[in-house]
Order: sequence, then C-alpha cells, then structure tokens
Amino acid sequence: MVEAAGEPAGAGGRPAAISRPAAAGLALLALMAVLAAIGPLVSPYAYDQQSLALLGQPTAPSAAHWLGTDELGRDALTRLMYGGRISLTVGLASALVATLIGTLVGALAGYFRGWVDQALMRFTDVMLSIPALPLVLVVSGFLRPSPPLLVAVIAGLIWMAPARLVRGQVMALAGRDFVAAARALGAGPARIILRHILPNTLGPITVSATLAVGGAIMLESALSFLGFGVQPPLPTWGGLLNQASPWLISAPWLAIPPGVCIFAAVLAVNFAGDGLRAAAMGDG
Repeated sequence: MVEAAGEPAGAGGRPAAISRPAAAGLALLALMAVLAAIGPLVSPYAYDQQSLALLGQPTAPSAAHWLGTDELGRDALTRLMYGGRISLTVGLASALVATLIGTLVGALAGYFRGWVDQALMRFTDVMLSIPALPLVLVVSGFLRPSPPLLVAVIAGLIWMAPARLVRGQVMALAGRDFVAAARALGAGPARIILRHILPNTLGPITVSATLAVGGAIMLESALSFLGFGVQPPLPTWGGLLNQASPWLISAPWLAIPPGVCIFAAVLAVNFAGDGLRAAAMGDG
C-alpha cells in the first residue's frame, strides 16, 4: 500500500490545500487547453484559409477577425488557438516522456546502487553537460521537424532532473522496513520497485513532471521562433512569433497574443508546480 512508508500526507496527517496561485494556474491551463481544443472547431476559418482580398499586409483586428489577419490573409485568432494545440501538446507529451525515462533511470540507479548507479548517473551527468538548444538545432537541421520528433528530442534533453529526483527518493525508501519485509517475502526487484517504492514517490514525481511542462513549452517555442520547430503552414506559438517579427512596428497585434500565451502558460505551470510541491510537503 502507498501508506506503507508511514509518512503523513500533510500537516496533521491530512492533505494540504493547494494554494490560490496554484489553483489559478491550473484553471488557466485548463482554459487554454479547452480553447486550443475547441476553438478551431467552432471558428468560421481554417488555420490555413487565406482571404485573397487581404493579401499583402496584415490587417488590424475587426468584427470579422478579432485579432486581425497576417500578411497572407489568414485569421490570427484561429491560428493562435490551433497553434496552442501543438505547443501545449508537445510540452505535455515531452514532459510525460521525460518523466517516464527519468523515473526508470532513477529507480534503477537508486535501488541497485553500485556499478548500476555509477553508470547511469555518469551518463546523466554527461547529458546534463550538453547544451540543450544547440544540440536540438543540430538535430533539427538534419531531420525534418515534426511534433513527434520534437517530443522525442525535447524529452531526451530534460529527463535528467526527474532521474536525479527519483534516485534520491528510491535510495531513501529502499532501506525502509516495508521494503525489507517485501524482500523477505520473496518479492523480486521489479515488484518491489513498482508496487512498494514508486507509489510512495508519486508526489515528487508529479511535481517534477508539472514543472517540466513549462521548460518543454519554452524549448519548443524557442525552436519554432528560430525556424527549427514545426514547419509552416502548421502554426505554433513560437512560429507565430517568428512570422510576426517583421511586422512588430506596423502590426504589433500579431506578436502580442502568442507571446502572452507562452508567458501565461509557463507562469501557470510554475504556479501549479509550486502549489503541488507545497501541498506534497504539507506547507499548504
């Protein structure tokens, strides 16, 4: 059972309440996800639909186009909502894959220790020493960027923090009495790790995964802004910023919304992660 470790869920043995900033962050993320999922479906425009009468120069917001149009006559609001699908999906998927990889590496290193721990942690140190953005730029230069490829590349560059966190948690739990009891009853390493140790680390793992989402969104946005992310005509928030950069003075309404969305998403994720961490530690 998860309570086998004997640790209280929070102060007084009760789960600590999530703070207001964390609740606001979760609500904002949910709202952005709903708009990204439903918005393009109810929009009267397709994300790549062009209006021939508006070609050549961005047009200002109007009743027909609430955020204006770009120089190709495409509705900016529809492209912003559709871009949110890709940016948020890549961020969430990258964080999930990175957390799974980090959990596996950290659990193996923390449980077996010895040469297994040394080999896995030295490999982790090597990965930490590699600058993420230049490596991603090189990979993207050789391969055609796509959402699945970005998920794999970003996850391969951010799994190290969860790995170190899980390793520490597993090392602390591996010497507890309930683990010794399970081992005495004949449970193998896989069963002990999956059934007895990892359930007691779900709190820290969840917090780590939440915070990883913000880093993944920022990295995907930076790649798209530099032109190494998902290629047009598919929009992403970073790609929309890149496309709006020549029009910053004459049409700032194209650059402000995607920039605000990136900022708001990362801020909301950090608020949610901090709140979950405080709740897990009983600081409420």
